[in-house]
Amino acid sequence: MIHSDTVGCCCGEDWHVHELSVTNSTNLAAAKFPAWEAVRADRQTAGRGRFQRGWVSDEGGLWLSAVVPTGPNAADWRALPLAVCLAVCDALQSVGLRRFRVRWPNDVLVDDRKLAGLLVDQFAPGLAVAGIGINVFNHPETHDPGLKNQVTRLADLIATPPDLRQLTRVILGNLRRVVDEMRTHGFASLLPRVNQMWGRPRRVELDLDGDLRLGTFGGVGEEGELLLLSDSGNKAAYDASQVRHLKEIEL
Repeated sequence: MIHSDTVGCCCGEDWHVHELSVTNSTNLAAAKFPAWEAVRADRQTAGRGRFQRGWVSDEGGLWLSAVVPTGPNAADWRALPLAVCLAVCDALQSVGLRRFRVRWPNDVLVDDRKLAGLLVDQFAPGLAVAGIGINVFNHPETHDPGLKNQVTRLADLIATPPDLRQLTRVILGNLRRVVDEMRTHGFASLLPRVNQMWGRPRRVELDLDGDLRLGTFGGVGEEGELLLLSDSGNKAAYDASQVRHLKEIEL
């Protein structure tokens, strides 16, 4: 650990942020902390996404994990990744990013290139760790050539990107606000804003652990479940745990 700091959030309450030069995973590093504490690392050696997929976490990106309290309504907290995504999108917009969208359930894209990804873990009852990875000044494609033309970074999208500490403060402030709203009013209060994040309707293919389903992405329901509209007009709902992969299909 190289630095520990307390930052103010928009609610007038503080987050305590632990800064590391390197760690295997900020989510794992944050697992031992109480609510409203966070871990930021310059670099992760074993960054990961959903279903243990790898995530290149080279220096210059924002690798941040924040511990938040969960409430008694399990349905609301299954939708926590979408609430975190809303907080991140609000933060990115506030620092000058104007054109972006979300790919369900946890990717922030500009056009078809990934800018940010999210991963929510639960290691202890009543607490969740919200992992946030954003390409800012880093160059992930130099570490994995397969990412060429697949990723983008904030430094290429806005004229004056914030430094990593400033971006951390903005994100944590928005996260506190969104989580407090969810605790008070439930995920349903966030749903209209969440369903504005997707952009135009898109045809998708869902991989349900080998069982493929085709249809049009129809946003999310009140528990954060994906709504898929079939060609015949039927609507089906799928929890994030059921969907191993969502592939967007260009018409």
